[in-house]
Amino acid sequence: MLLFTPGPTPVPQNVRNAMSDETMHHRTPEFEAIFEKTRKHLFNLFKSDEVVMLSSSGTGAMEAAVTNLCHNTLLNVNSGKFGERFGKIAVANGLKSVEIKNEWDTAVSVSEVVEAIKNNSEIDAIAVQISESAGGLRHPVEEIAKAVKEINPNIIIIADGITAVGVEKIDISNIDCLIAGSQKALMLPPGLSILGLGKKALEKIGSGKGYYFNLATEIKSQRKNTTAWTAATTLIIGLLEIFETIERDGGLEKLYKDTALRAEAVQAALEAIGLHVYPKTPAKSMTTIDDKDASAIRKMLKNEFGVNVAGGQDHLEGKIFRINQMGLIPIYEIAWVVNSIEMALSKLGRRTYDGSASRILNQILFENK
Repeated sequence: MLLFTPGPTPVPQNVRNAMSDETMHHRTPEFEAIFEKTRKHLFNLFKSDEVVMLSSSGTGAMEAAVTNLCHNTLLNVNSGKFGERFGKIAVANGLKSVEIKNEWDTAVSVSEVVEAIKNNSEIDAIAVQISESAGGLRHPVEEIAKAVKEINPNIIIIADGITAVGVEKIDISNIDCLIAGSQKALMLPPGLSILGLGKKALEKIGSGKGYYFNLATEIKSQRKNTTAWTAATTLIIGLLEIFETIERDGGLEKLYKDTALRAEAVQAALEAIGLHVYPKTPAKSMTTIDDKDASAIRKMLKNEFGVNVAGGQDHLEGKIFRINQMGLIPIYEIAWVVNSIEMALSKLGRRTYDGSASRILNQILFENK
């Protein structure tokens, strides 16, 4: 079965091998050496002033960011399940919340955010997805951050990059906190999250908030190449192997280029066979198709062609399907996916199969190699 959900993504065999070795105790010089190497790679990936690894899913990092970096009112952008989650985290922790809500195919505008902060002087942090994976949407986070900082440089910008870090180069000039998760472009099992923090964020964290998700506590420990609590040793070993694999494959710049080209090719291939891309501003992390036969296509892909793609949630359940584009994906695998989708359309009586999807995908990918 080919796993093409936008998280969890497939874990390469060499990474599974690295993680299957004997369990290592986290309070040892051997593990601290691995931790130190992994941190260096994370600094290169995030380009931030500090990085923190947490033994949690991405939601844990979202909560750590909100509780440590918002002291009054959070403005969250809700164009999907994960943007909505930021607001729920704020309320659950006794913070005030202001929400900008759009349909899941619609990115927030810079003017909407600017208007919101001008209308509420208590907003001290903004949380927004770079890539909202509920619908495969890309928000203009860098432009929003720049505009906000020009009005009030003390407002903290929290950017959820869980389906963006490792997908594309992100300009963090005005982003104070950038979040990543292990099970996306980093090609690991779920359970490890990472925060990249800037100077403003470090200042605001101070002595930190909470207990397990107290970022000040973690920063103090991780600067010594250890963790405050039990480390996700196996995942961190796997993360180091991932970084070394990316380096062997040509480095981060090649990864970004390959992902962008893959996104272009998949979208063009599927549009060529009559399918419609759901979000108005698609993210590079996935292609999301809205279609009356979305459920039937997903079922056929899984049962007849051995391809597992994701569906939709809430009001989009049964109406969309989402195809992963993150990570180190062999061309023959993504070619099989788009070819299978075209075959499914043929079986549904939608169009005569003529190989257009695979041809267009391969044409774009190989002509730009």
